[in-house]
Amino acid sequence: MALAEARPVSLALADGASRHSFARITEVAPIPNLIKVQRDSFEWFLREGLKELFAEISPIQDFTGRNMDLELAVPGPDAEPGYSFGTPKMSEDECREHDLTYAAPLKVRMRLKIKSGENAGEIKEQDIFMGDFPLMTDNGTFIINGAERVVVSQLVRSPGVYFTVEEDPTSGRDLCMGKLIPSRGAWLEFETSSRDVMSVKVDRKRKIPVTTLLRALPRVVPEFKAVQRGTDEEILALFEGVDEGTDHHFVQSTLDKDPANNAEEALLEFYRRLRPGDPPNADNARSLLNSLFFNFRRYDLGKVGRYKVNKRLGLQTDITVRILTPDDLVEIVREMVRINHGKGNADDIDHLGNRRVRAVGELIQNQFRVGLLRMERVVKERMSITDPATATPSSLTNIRPVVASMREFFGGSQLSQFMDQTNPLAELTHKRRLSALGPGGLSRDRAGFEVRDVHHSHYGRICPIETPEGPNIGLIGSLATYGRINEYGFIETPYRRVLRQVENRPDALVGQVLRGDLKGEDGAVVLKSGTAIDEKIADQIGKLSTRWIDVQPHVSDEIRHLTADEEDRYIIAQANVHVNQNGTLGDDVVSARHGERFLTVRAEQVDFMDVSPKQTMSVAGALIPFLEHDDANRALMGSNMQRQAVPLLKPSAPLVGTGMEERTARDSGQVALSPVDGVVESVTGEQIEVRDDSGEVYSRRLRKFIRTNQGTCFTQRPIVIRGQRVRKDQPLADSSSTDAGELALGQNVLVAFMSWEGGNFEDAILLSEKLVRDDTFTSIHIEKHEVEARDTKLGPEEITRDIPNVGEDSLRDLDENGIIRVGAEVKAGDILVGKITPKGETELTAEERLLRAIFGEKAREVKDTSLRVPHGERG
Repeated sequence: MALAEARPVSLALADGASRHSFARITEVAPIPNLIKVQRDSFEWFLREGLKELFAEISPIQDFTGRNMDLELAVPGPDAEPGYSFGTPKMSEDECREHDLTYAAPLKVRMRLKIKSGENAGEIKEQDIFMGDFPLMTDNGTFIINGAERVVVSQLVRSPGVYFTVEEDPTSGRDLCMGKLIPSRGAWLEFETSSRDVMSVKVDRKRKIPVTTLLRALPRVVPEFKAVQRGTDEEILALFEGVDEGTDHHFVQSTLDKDPANNAEEALLEFYRRLRPGDPPNADNARSLLNSLFFNFRRYDLGKVGRYKVNKRLGLQTDITVRILTPDDLVEIVREMVRINHGKGNADDIDHLGNRRVRAVGELIQNQFRVGLLRMERVVKERMSITDPATATPSSLTNIRPVVASMREFFGGSQLSQFMDQTNPLAELTHKRRLSALGPGGLSRDRAGFEVRDVHHSHYGRICPIETPEGPNIGLIGSLATYGRINEYGFIETPYRRVLRQVENRPDALVGQVLRGDLKGEDGAVVLKSGTAIDEKIADQIGKLSTRWIDVQPHVSDEIRHLTADEEDRYIIAQANVHVNQNGTLGDDVVSARHGERFLTVRAEQVDFMDVSPKQTMSVAGALIPFLEHDDANRALMGSNMQRQAVPLLKPSAPLVGTGMEERTARDSGQVALSPVDGVVESVTGEQIEVRDDSGEVYSRRLRKFIRTNQGTCFTQRPIVIRGQRVRKDQPLADSSSTDAGELALGQNVLVAFMSWEGGNFEDAILLSEKLVRDDTFTSIHIEKHEVEARDTKLGPEEITRDIPNVGEDSLRDLDENGIIRVGAEVKAGDILVGKITPKGETELTAEERLLRAIFGEKAREVKDTSLRVPHGERG
């Protein structure tokens, strides 16, 4: 990543042309596949997400739990998963053409165990069809009823525990509030009053002193050995050494306010506060507390929630324990006491360490869970009325709720959106979008300024520029170019490791420069600071017993992906830091970041370094040349406006690019790529065939003149010739917005700035005649117009050429059925399909009755309801 003199480097393009690169910073990390977010998440759902769901609700038992068990997704003999997908009935293109959903049949192996009656012990196994499940195409989209849709990733607050500090209006003291948010189940909200009493609310219900909840725990979780009888002494012992340091005693004040004195009283008090109308008894109270927090069916922290709780509270609980534990509650109260005494820090809820991405796989999983739970209810009801002798898995299951929930999600969810297909960039950006809106997210009316603002943790994760200008500003963002999502849903960004010490091995030492004098066993200086290490010196150092050698900071090739909260621990230098040929940092003092502070530090203090200057930007931002000279507001507009560029008749790649053009076009999925290394066998307007080195022929069908979701025209044009050698993933055909495999959204035109007699007042532009004559900015749009002939009360509508009160001039382009011929030029108001509708009968006059008698039904009244070209359209 050395800053060198800007000498142009020649880069080859798909059609044999080349580009000059003036980049002074060499790229070290390859850009990941730009739609990996979508594809990886959906593959996780098919592989793991479904398995988790079936394990969660299996087995389904009848209401008594004594008659029948239905197990879902029973693994096969070779431990293969108990569910499988068939092959889709139709290809993607056929689904687009016939307005169908691209889906595969899902079959689940179910096992019914009869547990009572004369058939006790009988086992029945069946493969049950669970409906057609929509599949993701290779381009990261879903085809639903013929239209391409994208499921947008959602940015939500992560499950876990959060502490905030709020100023008490009466005393002016800072008091700690806490929230424990599970993946599903009851929220726990902790608060501290101005009288030092700590209380907890369960699901926004009445307040209970925290100590009441802690006292009641041993009656539900007998393993909680620290508290057995629930006495004041036991509770105080839990917080020994924590509740001190100021003249406020929070635990003692809470115990004084606590109406209970032991575990039994606390349990009944807990029940009384949560169910004010019901008479309390120990069994009911125990089962209520147990089902609220200690039953996995009702309460789930989730893998992420457990990870965050462990991390925040310093616990070592196993990641598979997804219910609440007494240790969690004790540690939460301890942390609150610490913060109240000014010894701990509150959390920043807008930090990306506390917000996670729910990508497509998880969103589908949540919706599928809803369907399975509805199905579970039906199965339980059927179990109670079905004779065990005749019951089978297929007679008990009803797949309608599951199918309906999936249809509801893909057709009606706020996050399942009609794909923006205006051009390849619009398509790609839509798949990389991050939305804070949607179910379980924020609403645009209630979202304040803080949540919309750019945060320091967005660096390299979410683009600070690309966001809509309107009520959604800051709530909808775009993933940064190098950003990726880890297994917990947190966004990571890559950094190059800067090493200040290397192991005492010749291969690691050669090429390094010593930092500080190197001393031998006797304390004498063996080598002076600043010595460049060659092989001979490396052998000399190897004889010393020192394991780690201090060297001048140098940038290694090791790349680490860090989450936002990991990054806050390190000092990170910018990508444009001067690096010498041997990898050492060229300057003694460099500009760097640490958390939210931008610092100037000594080179020895640097831990990591950015991988690229475009690391902070989204794809749309990285396509703007010299972005750093743009005003931020105009850069935002530019990022958004590139997505609105319609495909032109003759696309032309930009003269000045940023190097992202080719990658953007390739990953958008609109360019036809070579499936293998080989030689082009044949090229036609419809398909291209490539023969690989083993002699096998692969063909790529081209898509021609297809209407996109936005009505623009999508077509593919071959850019290779027969006999040409091609690499795997090399573009074979351009789309309607690419040129030689590079994104081409506009035209290279000469622009002059001048005032011209007021003709260009405001935003008016003068065009040369040549631009119009040469169709430089001409684009093709394809519109679809439909008409239906229905049966009305007064008789059937008819598609016909015989239309009343219309001259022959208007009918000249219609065929004998009244449908316009292909190739006819039409303008606004012209008839596309002739149609007549019967009119209501009125009382006939004598003359009309005579005409009716002479001409029969012919004279019956009809009105003209033909389909005409709408205003402002022609073609």
